[in-house]
Amino acid sequence: MTDINLGLYFLSEFVGTAMLILLGCGVVANVALAKNKGYAGGFLMVNWGWGLAVFAGVLVSAYSGAIINPAVGIGLLIAGKITFAAFLVATAAELLGAIVGAVLVWLAYKQHFDDEPDAANKLGVFSTGPAIRSYGWNLVTEIIGTFVLVFVILAFADYGDIEVGTPGGLGPLTALPVALLVVGIGASLGGPTGYAINPARDLGPRIAHAILPIKGKGSSDWSYSWVPVAGPLIGGAIAALLAPALLSLA
Repeated sequence: MTDINLGLYFLSEFVGTAMLILLGCGVVANVALAKNKGYAGGFLMVNWGWGLAVFAGVLVSAYSGAIINPAVGIGLLIAGKITFAAFLVATAAELLGAIVGAVLVWLAYKQHFDDEPDAANKLGVFSTGPAIRSYGWNLVTEIIGTFVLVFVILAFADYGDIEVGTPGGLGPLTALPVALLVVGIGASLGGPTGYAINPARDLGPRIAHAILPIKGKGSSDWSYSWVPVAGPLIGGAIAALLAPALLSLA
């Protein structure tokens, strides 16, 4: 990894993750909170909203390589593509950016949060939750979903790498394939847990939910909060460990 300015690296990851959460949690608010124009738009609308949120987040965090996810970061760290210092800086920036992005969603939808009678819907804007609560199986779902995310992202680096002149390179189009990948994961694997697949995406907004003066907000469900943190980190690590062997078969 070439020399980087860690201050700019932090800012890049902070801005990218804040944009990711603003648009991602924003689409959930549009679908879940009453009286919105997108109310009851359905899970597929949420899937596409999160995919486009990733697209925007990646584009505005190019300096740092657009990690915007500690699970991706740990995969890149294990793969030797970033340093431990860069991983720590990125993770801190991602968590803070996620908190700020969630606060901006609350500001944008303040009147709708006030009018929403269901505390669970309010929490659902900020953080994920299981359709059927079973911590072990919920963990497995998050591990599998994040494995797919990180494994395929690592595959992007090998398939059509513009630097080695392979035809049809995905290198210049990284934001678009990752966005479509996130839509696909949500549509295929998102049902059981709401597919956090990103520790910062869940923990940052959950912290925002806990500290914001949201009318009738209820519990932040801290008993579940470890699942969308541990699961993605484990899935990202497994993907990075298996990628060298499995991708060599491609």
